[in-house]
Amino acid sequence: MDTTTDLVKSVSITNLANQRVAVVERVHAALDLLAEAERIAKTAHLGFPRLVLDDCYACRGRPTVTGDYAKRDEAEGAIVCVIDVRGWSYLLSESGLRTFMDAQAREQWDRQLAEGDVPELTAANIEATFAQLYDARGNMFERGVIQCFRRLSWNYKTNRPFKFGKRIIVKYLLSDGCTNHRVTTELDDLIRVFCVLDGKPEPDHRHAAYALVSDARQARRAEAEHVYFHLRWFKNGNGHLTFARADPVERMNFILAKHYPNALAAETR
Repeated sequence: MDTTTDLVKSVSITNLANQRVAVVERVHAALDLLAEAERIAKTAHLGFPRLVLDDCYACRGRPTVTGDYAKRDEAEGAIVCVIDVRGWSYLLSESGLRTFMDAQAREQWDRQLAEGDVPELTAANIEATFAQLYDARGNMFERGVIQCFRRLSWNYKTNRPFKFGKRIIVKYLLSDGCTNHRVTTELDDLIRVFCVLDGKPEPDHRHAAYALVSDARQARRAEAEHVYFHLRWFKNGNGHLTFARADPVERMNFILAKHYPNALAAETR
């Protein structure tokens, strides 16, 4: 497999890995020079600043490294961690694979990136990791459809517990008079599923469900229109979502049928 062509079409993985090596080499040399400067200053009874390397903005799981560059291995490790985390985050976004990830996979990756728990950014590691993700993209996407179904449509008396119908009830869309971030995030997952099924790119977060509802409420409306659904909300905080098209709903139900064949069979009986 040509990783540059098949996995991350807009990025040369080999070039990125080589640039990473060049950056790490220069970090190594710079830390050596700082350590040498500190030794000379101490020998000459000169002052030398207490150096602080603060990488907590990138890797919260890594401690801040302060002071003595005699512990240069620790400092170098912290710097390289930031380099690798940013590289993995960039590749994940550019590959488009994040679009196919369900909430569970995204949360796992986000947690690893936040904690600096990523493999060394080498061409071999990139190829192995992204090949694994690429192979699993279908399963991750189907798992996301099921999670979406369970959160939005499962066990509601007025909904059908075995498939998506024409309408679903969105509970707690409004909470304490405010748009509920958690629920609109679930609607974003639904929108993402529709976009993938429709062969369209994932929508910009600025046009996500939270903005859709909030903008409508600011305009004193109790409903909002999306290309895939009509959403109306009520004083009790719940919303009614009516799908605009049947074809993507049918495709979602086909995925559900693979995982809940007995439930659909019961409907036909």
